[in-house]
Amino acid sequence: MRCLPSPRSSRCGRSPPSTYYAAKTRPPSAPAVRDMELVEQIHRVHRENYAVYGARKVYAELKRQGIRVARCTVERLMRAEGLRGITRSKNPRTTITAADTDRPADLVNRGFTASAPDQLWVADITYVRTFAGWTYCAFVIDVFSRRIVGWQSSTSLRTDLALDALEMGIWTREHAGQNLSQLIHHSDRGAQGGFNRSSQHL
Repeated sequence: MRCLPSPRSSRCGRSPPSTYYAAKTRPPSAPAVRDMELVEQIHRVHRENYAVYGARKVYAELKRQGIRVARCTVERLMRAEGLRGITRSKNPRTTITAADTDRPADLVNRGFTASAPDQLWVADITYVRTFAGWTYCAFVIDVFSRRIVGWQSSTSLRTDLALDALEMGIWTREHAGQNLSQLIHHSDRGAQGGFNRSSQHL
């Protein structure tokens, strides 16, 4: 007579209870211990660098500190821990030629020189990356002294950003008793139309 396998037998596709308890009590393997140690180091480096480092920079920093690890291992562990760096987005454009706006004449003819203060101001807009996103900064600079006479910053690229910087420069110099009747203000031909229309002369 043929005997049927016991329900507890591994021949039925089930492991005996002893296998389960053995796995529960077995100490972690060497690779698992190594991963736990690396996870602690990765968290430390990520935290010390304001949580902006991705796998590539975390790997480079660990390597500088003499911790030997493969980059793919750092990527795997960071992915498992839900760690990620700040994603680099495409740099914003601060100068977009606006063909449908009137372009004032170039009164300086690309000659950016001055023999005294308050003869020629030049202006431009730049941007910086912050934790809150892109921040735009408008500057107005006196060509003769290289002094920033007006500035303004904003989280959006708006026309008033450039105008506020210009108005700040005008107020500052007039408050100091300077005569601005001969001043020329020059800016680029960007999309900040109000900036352009107020430019070239006051």
